[in-house]
Amino acid sequence: MAATDIARQVGEGCRTVPLAGHVGFDSLPDQLVNKSVSQGFCFNILCVGETGLGKSTLMDTLFNTKFEGEPATHTQPGVQLRSNTYDLQESNVGLKLTVVSTVGFGDQINKEDSYKPIVEFIDAQFEAYLQEELKIRRVLHTYHDSRIHACLYFIAPTGHSLKSLDLVTMKKLDSKVNIIPIIAKSDAISKSELTKFKIKITSELVSNGVQIYQFPTDDESVAEINGTMNAHLPFAVIGSTEELKIGNKMMKARQYPWGTVQVENEAHCDFVKLREMLIRVNMEDLREQTHTRHYELYRRCKLEEMGFKDTDPDSKPFSLQETYEAKRNEFLGELQKKEEEMRQMFVQRVKEKEAELKEAEKELHEKFDRLKKLHQDEKKKLEDKKKSLDDEVNAFKQRKTAAELLQSQGSQAGGSQTLKRDKEKKNNPWLCTE
Repeated sequence: MAATDIARQVGEGCRTVPLAGHVGFDSLPDQLVNKSVSQGFCFNILCVGETGLGKSTLMDTLFNTKFEGEPATHTQPGVQLRSNTYDLQESNVGLKLTVVSTVGFGDQINKEDSYKPIVEFIDAQFEAYLQEELKIRRVLHTYHDSRIHACLYFIAPTGHSLKSLDLVTMKKLDSKVNIIPIIAKSDAISKSELTKFKIKITSELVSNGVQIYQFPTDDESVAEINGTMNAHLPFAVIGSTEELKIGNKMMKARQYPWGTVQVENEAHCDFVKLREMLIRVNMEDLREQTHTRHYELYRRCKLEEMGFKDTDPDSKPFSLQETYEAKRNEFLGELQKKEEEMRQMFVQRVKEKEAELKEAEKELHEKFDRLKKLHQDEKKKLEDKKKSLDDEVNAFKQRKTAAELLQSQGSQAGGSQTLKRDKEKKNNPWLCTE
């Protein structure tokens, strides 16, 4: 009998029995609380919005501190995500807070792909957690969970409608993260304009099928307040770290020439509502929704891509080992097929290369024969020319020798005639030389 069948039978045969006295497992919630407090909590917030909408200021105001960070400029070539992690302590509860901001979002002329770095970053955090989960030796209890639990989407206070960039980005993100839309710097428009703007935003989100995070109403203890706050979305907020003295109290506010806007005054903005919903009431639900909804969707899609399924075509439960063996055999088959294809391709390329080399060798031999014949012809011509020159030299030498001989003979004949005349003069003194 399969283990799943046994487990199903055990679940179906479960009975409720009364206890005769106190056992003590009613302390489990306290044990869980103590263990959770000792381990601490983590919470990761993604702030998406154009540069200059007050994302950093709002984070400082929400957590009543000053986070370190460099101001962003409008000259970024693309969208970059900047992540900073902080350790916070309140009473005896520790919180590892990670704030991720989108630097350069909406600053480019071509905003078509502005959402892609954000989606890739969220998927990368899911993938890192999945890889840790799939390890043989897992350390999830000490693993720093970097999955995004809440996305605060900052909407510019135009008072008209959502920009195309906002709709496209939220549509790409709504299946990956809990989106809480907020109207930034809401003191820039009048109260009547703000009311109309909220209605317009809600209408556009619904008509475009954008699923924003809804505060849960299934828990009776928070159902009423969450239901009320769902009607106030998107929150119109103002952030400020400057404290001004109003009456007898120091309060966070923004000073203008026409008056003072109090951050924590609900008549001025929805900052208190946002803080209540995000941190004080629904922080754990945001963490839970991230794990049970968004991460599970990513995990299921990834495992299905790898070939893992819950049931086979006959609706029978799949064994992980069988699935692994099937995928392993399939992979080995594909590997062998690719190896055979590569071997055939290699043999074919070797044959083609050999044919090319033989053709090149043939061309070299033909070229060598042509050059050899040309060399022989040139050599023969040079030899014939050399022979002709040698013949001319010999003929010239013979002519020269003959000329020298004639000249010598002529010189000898002239000398003998001179001697004969001198002898005649001597024997006959009457001869006159004149």
